[in-house]
Amino acid sequence: MKHFLFRSQVWTLLTAVLLAAGGWVYLERVLIGRQVHEAAIHDQPRGNLSDLYPRWLGARELLLHGRDPYSAEVTGEIQEGYYGRRLDLSRRGDPHDKAGFAYPVYVVFFLAPTVGLPFPIVQKFFFWWLVVLTLGGTVLWLRIVRWQMPLLAQGSVLVLTLGSLGVMQGLKLQQISLFVAAVVAAAVALLIADRAVAAGALLAVATIKPQLVLLLLIWLAVWTLGDWRRRYRWAASFVVSMAILCGASEWYLADWIPRFWRAIREYQSYTGAISVLDGSIGTPWSWGCEIAALGALLVACWRERRQAAGGETFSFMVSMALATTVLLVPISAQYNHVLLIPAVLLLVKEGAWIWRRSVINRMLLATTTGLVVWPWISATALAGLSFMMPRETMERSWAIPLWTSTQIPVGVASLMLVYYYQRYDQGTFTAAVRPGSS
Repeated sequence: MKHFLFRSQVWTLLTAVLLAAGGWVYLERVLIGRQVHEAAIHDQPRGNLSDLYPRWLGARELLLHGRDPYSAEVTGEIQEGYYGRRLDLSRRGDPHDKAGFAYPVYVVFFLAPTVGLPFPIVQKFFFWWLVVLTLGGTVLWLRIVRWQMPLLAQGSVLVLTLGSLGVMQGLKLQQISLFVAAVVAAAVALLIADRAVAAGALLAVATIKPQLVLLLLIWLAVWTLGDWRRRYRWAASFVVSMAILCGASEWYLADWIPRFWRAIREYQSYTGAISVLDGSIGTPWSWGCEIAALGALLVACWRERRQAAGGETFSFMVSMALATTVLLVPISAQYNHVLLIPAVLLLVKEGAWIWRRSVINRMLLATTTGLVVWPWISATALAGLSFMMPRETMERSWAIPLWTSTQIPVGVASLMLVYYYQRYDQGTFTAAVRPGSS
């Protein structure tokens, strides 16, 4: 029996390696190849195209030269590196994304050690650093959702994570969302381990992308109200850390908050950023669904506010808050799917219970599973075909693995909400792992 289990784990790992390799080959040969070809045809500029670059250059200019990173002058210099030249609105092929510095000022403090280095070196280092952080964050999520699995099985999960389209996109772009996801995982793990002060400080760091942690902070705030005297420490640490970050930002750049909000509004305008549901079903129908999802999450938060940090329910609520975040955040970028990792792990872990519940559950679980695995399978198939088919044929098929990108958050968040309310009605959630955990 042990020999059979070992062999099955080996085959699972080999399959994961195949799918991950297929995803990376698809990314390089099909997706990026198509983008390069299109850019050449339409005379579109292509520079380093690193999402880290606008933040890095803004940090360098503020810290070394005292310049406003939100200014039009710095934005133009960002475009020279990001696109290779400044954008020209008179050119029809030029992108609409101005690539401005649309982050809180305090992101520069975390980039400060790199501002004296050439950006190509920073870019390479940040890529591999994000690889390490993503792997470490996934290991932490396995512990947070309390899923103990053999090492080979963990290896399969890690390989599939690095081979998922969202993570690959984040790595290629050096997207700070991957950094934020790892910081959140570390903060939650510290909170469960009763290291509340450190957890609060890390959650303050995660607000460099505030839209990604807002719902998580709401859940933790409601949870803290359930036992204020024992849980206030993380909140106090968070508030103090935010005060330090914002105060230091104000010292470096006076009145930075209005500039930041103006940059955010401009970003939404020139990128046309919309939520997953807005892109899937359109407005105004999406608004009703978003309100319903948010309301269902908030009701769950209030119901479970007394749960201990070491319990299954606490971990579930964290995962559901992050999954709902991807559903509601006003940008449907695939790299934000990294926040779905804990929810997907929980759904796989509890898949047998969900499957036995009802026919509707089986349909929803099967549909969500299909949505999640489709990019791996289709990308691997296209990767193989790219060595045999003409470039023109592959360019017509480049979007196939992305067909489910907007539906994946809908399926995962919906299944999490359905699972929660079914388990709540049955009273089968457990409150805590150990007495006195907070």
